[in-house]
Amino acid sequence: MGLTKRQIRSKILLRLKTQKEENRERKSKIIKKKLLRTAEFIRAKGVMFYIAFDGEVNTVEMIKEARRLGKLVAVPVCRRGKIKISPCLFPGKTRLKKGLYGIAEPAIKKPVHLDDLDLVVVPGIAFDKRGLRLGRGKGCYDSFLKKLPRGAVSIGLAFDFQILPSLPATSTDVSVDRVIFA
Repeated sequence: MGLTKRQIRSKILLRLKTQKEENRERKSKIIKKKLLRTAEFIRAKGVMFYIAFDGEVNTVEMIKEARRLGKLVAVPVCRRGKIKISPCLFPGKTRLKKGLYGIAEPAIKKPVHLDDLDLVVVPGIAFDKRGLRLGRGKGCYDSFLKKLPRGAVSIGLAFDFQILPSLPATSTDVSVDRVIFA
C-alpha cells in the first residue's frame, strides 16, 4: 500500500524546509530558464505566479522577467469561503503583507479577471508524472484551476524530489497541464 496524502506532505515539506538555500536558488534559476523558454510563457499576455512560501521554487526572478517583457502579472490572494483564490495585480514595487495561511500577498488588492490570464504558475508539495498535484490540503488551487477559462494553461514548478511516480487522488483533485522541475 502506498503513502497517504498526509504522509507524502509531511515527507516532502520536511525536505523543502531543510533544503540548503543555495541549492534552492540554483535549481530555481534552472526552472526559471525552462519556464521562460516554453511556448506557453512566450505566448502569454497575462501570467499568475505564486509568491514562494516555505521552501517552494522561488518565483521572484520569473516575476521580474515577465514584467520586463510587458506581461500582466498577477499573484493569488487566499480568502475564506467558496472561491478561495483570487488573482490580484502585482505591479513592481508593491508592498506585501502576510495573508491567510501566512502567505505573502499584495497589501493593496486590485483584482484581475480570469479571462486576462493565459498562464497560471502553480506551486505544489508534490506532482506525479501525469501532472496530478498534491497541495497543502485546503483545496484552494483545485477549485481555482477548475474555474480557469478554456485555453488558459497551468504549469506546476517543483524540485526533482517533489516528482513522484504516482499520487493518491480524489475526484476533487485537479491536474496541471505541465510540470517543470530541476
